[in-house]
Amino acid sequence: MSDFDSQFDSQRPPPSPPIASEKIAIDRKVFFLDLKENQRGRFLKITEDVGGRRDTIMLPAEAFKDFLEALQRLVEFEAKL
Repeated sequence: MSDFDSQFDSQRPPPSPPIASEKIAIDRKVFFLDLKENQRGRFLKITEDVGGRRDTIMLPAEAFKDFLEALQRLVEFEAKL
């Protein structure tokens, strides 16, 4: 790690612990859903772990309802296939 990286990391506040968490394991994948909060508000951090490789998305609380409705439509559509 360079001095620049160290300096940048030291200026960042440490990540806050989740308010609530869920874990879903499916085959070789594990999904972590963490409800968190920072200075900009609450958000859902969704992380997919596949053999140690992680991908993460952040969903602001303002989008929860729209996201859930879209997910419900897709679940209903898939059930009809």
